[in-house]
Amino acid sequence: MKKNLVIAIDGYSSCGKSTLAKALAKKLGFIYVDSGAMYRAVTLYFLRNNIDANNDAAVIDALQHIELNFHSRDYESHITLNGEEVSDEIRLMPVSQNVSEVSAHKIVRHEMVKQQQRMGKSKSIVMDGRDIGTTVFPHSPLKFFMTADPKIRAERRFKELESKGNNLTTLEEVFENLAHRDYADTTRKESPLVRADDAIILDNTNLTQEEQLNFAIAKVEPLMAG
Repeated sequence: MKKNLVIAIDGYSSCGKSTLAKALAKKLGFIYVDSGAMYRAVTLYFLRNNIDANNDAAVIDALQHIELNFHSRDYESHITLNGEEVSDEIRLMPVSQNVSEVSAHKIVRHEMVKQQQRMGKSKSIVMDGRDIGTTVFPHSPLKFFMTADPKIRAERRFKELESKGNNLTTLEEVFENLAHRDYADTTRKESPLVRADDAIILDNTNLTQEEQLNFAIAKVEPLMAG
């Protein structure tokens, strides 16, 4: 196996990127890195501290006061913001409604990309996000681009929110939020969501979690044997 193999998984919101990434990391014994959680945690900090994402000076100052750390338990990624566990809070609608704007900011993306690239220098990792295969690790030998029917994605996200006790959000609101994020992610100037030329498309609209994992493993095996 190549030293410090990085597997990049990109795709739209609620396509099961993190589900696949976690399962793949567990299967391979790699480290799982949830890049989206980093942007969500920054967004949470901005919301709590009334940081205007359009004010470059305020953004630069805020980033100097943000410390993010990942903690893995059973391949579940837990993130802390300045020492506080925020893994559940960053998945709620207030963050979801603002994360695209914050993550589109050039200064924020540059800082997060630097942190992500440092993670891939010392360990074999599976990282999911929006620009992992195009910007963060463009030379990764294995890239996946995940997609699924928008209605299925909304239903999955809605069920996830319900399972966490959020009964205030409707399915229609989730669908609209995903549509907004898709547009924002694919049209932003800084590292937009696009499929890398060498990325393998994985449409999991009709796939079970086991089926999508088996699909990915079949693509990884030749690299592991090399």
